[in-house]
Amino acid sequence: MAELEEDPAALKARIAARFIEALPHARHLGMQVIETGESWVLMALDYDPRFVGDPETGVLHGGVVTALLDTCSGASVIAHHSAPEATATIDLRIDYMRPAQPNRRLFARAECYRRTRAVAFTRALAWTESPEEPVAAAAGAFTLEVR
Repeated sequence: MAELEEDPAALKARIAARFIEALPHARHLGMQVIETGESWVLMALDYDPRFVGDPETGVLHGGVVTALLDTCSGASVIAHHSAPEATATIDLRIDYMRPAQPNRRLFARAECYRRTRAVAFTRALAWTESPEEPVAAAAGAFTLEVR
């Protein structure tokens, strides 16, 4: 009996989830892959008082926002149609625009918009309420290890 081919969207979701599960910090923070597409990934991180940067306001620490944007960007590189075996961050620039709202889930969506032979380029947004009101925006460059 011939094996059924796996749906490409399901395969990308599975690969992105495995990428996230392989990163100890992503597991510890509770990052989740929500949706994947051709060269993009949507992730989320539930609010946790352990991740608060300012106890008076309850706003998440900027490092948590950075970790989610970096991980989501790397996952978008893995989700690219010519997915590499592995990737690592070369450079990540983040512009913080507003605090992440307390007691709200943090979302990030990243897109791998350009690849060369050795480097992938990404852009990403993080938000709590709406992507039209981002907490932060990121632009990144990632290594490509293709076997």
